[in-house]
Amino acid sequence: MAEAVKFRRRRGSAPEEEERQQLREEMEHTRLMLSQAYADFNVHSDPDLVDSCVFTINALRSRYSYLVRQFKLLEARKGDAG
Repeated sequence: MAEAVKFRRRRGSAPEEEERQQLREEMEHTRLMLSQAYADFNVHSDPDLVDSCVFTINALRSRYSYLVRQFKLLEARKGDAG
């Protein structure tokens, strides 16, 4: 789960737009992983597996919050520049 958010440069597009698109993709991926983590939580009954699911859910929620903050900062910079 310790993967860093990486931004790949696409030819012909502005760096801000590339970053915005990457953040959107990361947010969508994180939402999908969070949905899967909730589904896993609903299936397991073993206490260790439930604890693992809770840990994963909390980590993914933190990651999603971070990505939303980054996206809002990027949008605020866009508004300041325009």
